[in-house]
Amino acid sequence: MGKKLITLEAKTEKLAEITGIMDEMLEEADCDMKTQLTLDMALEEMFVNVAHYAYLESGLPEEKQTMDVEFEVENGKITITITDSGKPFDPLKKPDPDITLSAEERQIGGLGIYMVKQSMDNVSYEYKDGKNIFMMDKAL
Repeated sequence: MGKKLITLEAKTEKLAEITGIMDEMLEEADCDMKTQLTLDMALEEMFVNVAHYAYLESGLPEEKQTMDVEFEVENGKITITITDSGKPFDPLKKPDPDITLSAEERQIGGLGIYMVKQSMDNVSYEYKDGKNIFMMDKAL
């Protein structure tokens, strides 16, 4: 169906741009709205995590604080790959929150990646050649 690779600044202001690109691809693939909203949520969570934390105290000039986002739609599924050159961080190693606890009792953080892991068909992370590579896919 198609593949797009976009390199953009690791800033939350770029979220709408990247989500719009994915949504166009999903519409072309006749993706239903429920799946599209789920994918929007997952993309937002992972994008914002990179934008907020990947380059924190990295000392890299702002123009080098970028991320690559690749969308590949084929064989009835979408694969989203987010790559950055920030400090190594595997979001999948974070323990899942205890969702049986009330919001007041729960530790802060971790709910977003938990939702991504629950809503995607596959998620994976690797650190290779000085880059964080996070992949997730979902059947359309």
